[in-house]
Amino acid sequence: MSVPIRRNYHATFILDNRGKQETVDQIVDGVKKEISAVHGDVTSVENIGKRDFARVTDRRFTGAAYVHVNFSAPPEAPAHLRERLRLNGSVYRTFIQEA
Repeated sequence: MSVPIRRNYHATFILDNRGKQETVDQIVDGVKKEISAVHGDVTSVENIGKRDFARVTDRRFTGAAYVHVNFSAPPEAPAHLRERLRLNGSVYRTFIQEA
């Protein structure tokens, strides 16, 4: 029997809760559920807080909350996670890199 390959990832999520009742912590819980859905295990979560964007694409949206999440998952998980979060209106941007 072979052992399934798991890799460690460091992800940064920019969250958008404008006009929503959800808090940043509730959105992070939803992101953690999405990571679990792609067979990932969250090891740590760090809420960086609200930061201003270096390049503003919408003058009404100049900054947002940043969250760092470390997790381990199979090699195909980042692509699946990006696809699942693409439809989520609360996640503005997703950056995933192998740790």
